[in-house]
Amino acid sequence: MSKKLQISLNGKSYDVEVNDISGTTMNLSVNGKAYDVEIEDSGAPMPQTSGQNIQPAVKVAAPKASQTAAPAVVIAAASNDVIISPMPGVIMDIAVKPGDKVEVKQPICALEAMKMKNIIRSNREGVVASVEVSEGQRVPYGAVIIRFA
Repeated sequence: MSKKLQISLNGKSYDVEVNDISGTTMNLSVNGKAYDVEIEDSGAPMPQTSGQNIQPAVKVAAPKASQTAAPAVVIAAASNDVIISPMPGVIMDIAVKPGDKVEVKQPICALEAMKMKNIIRSNREGVVASVEVSEGQRVPYGAVIIRFA
């Protein structure tokens, strides 16, 4: 399932399609071109916008010439020992429990945001130390979903 958006940046309009958001990765295309985008999180909480124009620090790589898989967006959290919520939403379908061994890109849970179900995936291998959320819980951007041992 993907989310299509029309955004305007510096007076120029872009068609953005956000595909699978999986923990610390996101598949994204802008005006039909695939991009690898890296978003670096300083660890500070997201400011309340109230109509303000907020511009996050984003690194965009050139589109890949021949691409068989969707591009990746990496959200660098303050620590690699947690998986955080990439956006505000409601937690659904938790797929892991403490003690479970997880692999890279393994589904952790689903997050419903803007009436879309987004699969949150592990960004690393490891053992789940704790699950910090419960099904049906509303979480803000940056909320810790799981902690690794």
